[in-house]
Amino acid sequence: MQKFIVITSIFEPTSAVLQYSKLKDYHVVVAADKKTPASWSCDGVTFLSLIDQKKESGQFDNILPLNHYSRKMMGYLHAMRKGADIIIDIDDDIVPNYNWRFPELNGEFKTIQPGAGFVNVYRFYSDKKVWPRGFPLQKLSDSSSYKTANEVSTIGVWQGLSDKNPDVDSIYRLVVTDNCDFQKNGSIVLGENSISPYNSQNTLTRKELFPLLYLPAHVSFRFTDILRSLVAQPIMWLYGYRLGFTEATTVQERNEHNLFDDFISEIPMFQHSASIVETIAPVLSATGSIESNLFHAYEALLKKNVVVNAELKVLESWLKELQSL
Repeated sequence: MQKFIVITSIFEPTSAVLQYSKLKDYHVVVAADKKTPASWSCDGVTFLSLIDQKKESGQFDNILPLNHYSRKMMGYLHAMRKGADIIIDIDDDIVPNYNWRFPELNGEFKTIQPGAGFVNVYRFYSDKKVWPRGFPLQKLSDSSSYKTANEVSTIGVWQGLSDKNPDVDSIYRLVVTDNCDFQKNGSIVLGENSISPYNSQNTLTRKELFPLLYLPAHVSFRFTDILRSLVAQPIMWLYGYRLGFTEATTVQERNEHNLFDDFISEIPMFQHSASIVETIAPVLSATGSIESNLFHAYEALLKKNVVVNAELKVLESWLKELQSL
């Protein structure tokens, strides 16, 4: 199985990148952006400069913005060209523990009942009042219990948690200042119509779902991977794939952030996250392809002003790139 780790970074190689570069059986790809140092170099890593990206995917490169997290997609395309079976999203401040790994893609897992709606998965790993970035704020007061059972599932995406500075929104960080270490509670899988945002920081996607790696290029960097995750899940359900979460096997040594700037960047996420699934569900069809469902989903989001016209242009180019692989 060809396993690729894809990172985008504007910094010299971080301690996290150095550790992933030494892992056996993984190909590490770092996609540059405009602010990435020209001197960037790390043994064991394939570095895609902006020049390399243009050579590999000229048409897509021309339409993809600079200085945006969506540049990571150039790394995905490189991995696909090299025969990737799985692609693992990592951020350059996510440091692996000695036991960093993901569970199998098929098996029997503890599963949250179908139809639970939005699920605060962090409740399975912490007694604190903590929630994932992208979890609808209007649902934070929901204290409903989630029924679980062991079920056989085919996993499309695994989301790994991170200790110390987990992926939470700016409101949490502005109000709560202490670190969070999650409990070692194994894995949990979400049944159909049970929903949670997931991120692009420590996340595995299987080959069959590579089209769903699309990162919206005309939304803010704090919204792009969350929007991706909320679009992906109802499409995954059509084909029998499930989203799973694993206990923390990484620590986030978080790069410096301006928390108020993060808050401004997250406002569209706060506005729209609760309604994205219900917006796109009516236009999806199990008889269509993943690619066509993805495009129809963004057409529906455009009508609701969640995205702009330019987003569909980038998405069209992404789908054309996939056809050419």
